[in-house]
Amino acid sequence: MGNSSEYAKEIASSRAPLADPALSRDLIRFATLAPNGHNTQPWKFRVRDQRIDILPDFSRRTPVVDPDDHHLFVSLGAAAENLSLASAARGYPGTLGFDPANGGSVIFSSAAGQATPSDLFDAIPRRQSTRADYDGRPVSPADLSRLAEAATVPGVNLVLLTDQFRVERLRDLVVAGNSAQMADAAFLRELKSWLRFNPRQALRTGDGLYSVATGNPTLPDWLGPLAFDWLATAQSQNETYARQIRSSSGIAVFLAEKADPAHWVAVGRACQRFALRATALGLKHAFINQPVEVAAFRPELADLVGMPGRRPDIVMRFGHGAPLPYSPRRPVDSVMLL
Repeated sequence: MGNSSEYAKEIASSRAPLADPALSRDLIRFATLAPNGHNTQPWKFRVRDQRIDILPDFSRRTPVVDPDDHHLFVSLGAAAENLSLASAARGYPGTLGFDPANGGSVIFSSAAGQATPSDLFDAIPRRQSTRADYDGRPVSPADLSRLAEAATVPGVNLVLLTDQFRVERLRDLVVAGNSAQMADAAFLRELKSWLRFNPRQALRTGDGLYSVATGNPTLPDWLGPLAFDWLATAQSQNETYARQIRSSSGIAVFLAEKADPAHWVAVGRACQRFALRATALGLKHAFINQPVEVAAFRPELADLVGMPGRRPDIVMRFGHGAPLPYSPRRPVDSVMLL
C-alpha cells in the first residue's frame, strides 16, 4: 500500500518552488496545482510561441456529477489563473482569453516584461482543499474584504454568507443534495472510480480523491471500495458535512452572469483567486457543491444568496484549520501536447 513518507516525498516534488527562469513546463506544473472536480485533472496544455493553450481533456470528464462539463471548465479557469500568476512572477505577464472553437479552450498569451511576484502566486503550492473540521473562529471584516477583492473577475458575482441563519439554510441544502447523490447508484459508481485508498494507489494514478487526505485510514486497493459501501452512508456523510459547515467561518457562493463555458472559466479564475487569498491569509477552504450539482436545488440556493434566476456555480466553505495531506498530480509530460 506504500507509506506516508514515500507519498509526502513525491508530493513535495510536484509542489517544489517554481524555477527562475521558468520554462513552459515549469509554468504548466504550477497550473496543474489548481483545484478540479474529483481531482480528475481534465486538462491538456499546448505550447506555442509566447502562448499556452489550455484544452479540455474530455476523456477525464465526470458525466454523472457534471453532465454539462460545468466543473470541467471551472477547473480550466482555475488552472489558467495559476498559469497567469506564475508567468507574471517570472517576468512574462500575459492575458487570458476564451476560444469557443472545437469544444472551447483557454488561451494564455504572454510577452517579456517586469516580473510581478504576488502573495497569490506564493500561495499556489500551499493551497489545498482541506476537507476537515475547522476551529469556528470568525474571519475579520478586513480579511473578508480582502477575500472579496481578490475574487473580483468580470462576469462573476461572489456572495459571502457569514450570518447563522443563511449558513444553516445552506447547510440544509448541502445535506439534501448529498442525500440525493448518495441515493444515485450511477453517482456512487463514478465517485468510487476516482477514489484512491492508499499512498501507492494515489501515486500510481497521480489523480483522484486520496481518501487519507480526508482523515480516513489507509486501505488495500481491494478493500477500499468495500469499506466505502459499508461505511459511507448518507447519514454519516450528512453528519460530517453539517459539522464541518458549523465549524467554518463562512461560505462563499460564486455565480456567473451567464451559463456558458466562457463564464464557467471566469468562475474558475475567481474561485481560485479567492482560494489563494485565503491561503495567503492562513485560511483553509473546501468545496461543498452538492446544491450546485443537484439541479433541483439550484433555484433555492440562488434565492438564498439574493440572485433569483441565476445558476449558482461554486460553493466553498472557509475558516481556520490544520493542513491535511495534499492530493496527487500527474507528471507534466502526461498533460502536455507535443
